[in-house]
Amino acid sequence: MPPPGHDGTKGMRLLPVRLEDPPPEPRTAPGVTTAELAEEETTPATPYYVILYNDDFHGIDEVVLQVQKAVGVSVHEAFEITMEAHTRGKAVCYTGDIESCEKVAAVLREIKLTVEIDHYAGG
Repeated sequence: MPPPGHDGTKGMRLLPVRLEDPPPEPRTAPGVTTAELAEEETTPATPYYVILYNDDFHGIDEVVLQVQKAVGVSVHEAFEITMEAHTRGKAVCYTGDIESCEKVAAVLREIKLTVEIDHYAGG
């Protein structure tokens, strides 16, 4: 029978550890140093926007349904986006990374809506 605190394996002895104890310092061989890695600085990706333009070729209900399909918003939100484009001439209907914006724009273009992708330049 192994002594208390020993798990029966050769050369290994288990010591009780409390969760409050800090982790033990890593062991290194003499003459071996460890390199400190600097945290990589990351900047958030510049957001891109899908801009929906008003046109005289589509009915409001048709645009609302396509905006809802493309962006995944409620009918109410899609209606608000559509009405902004209708009254102001254009509306930002989606914000995200470039790949997501391209997908949203492609769905809107399925029915020949006029859209553009732009990005925030800062300021």
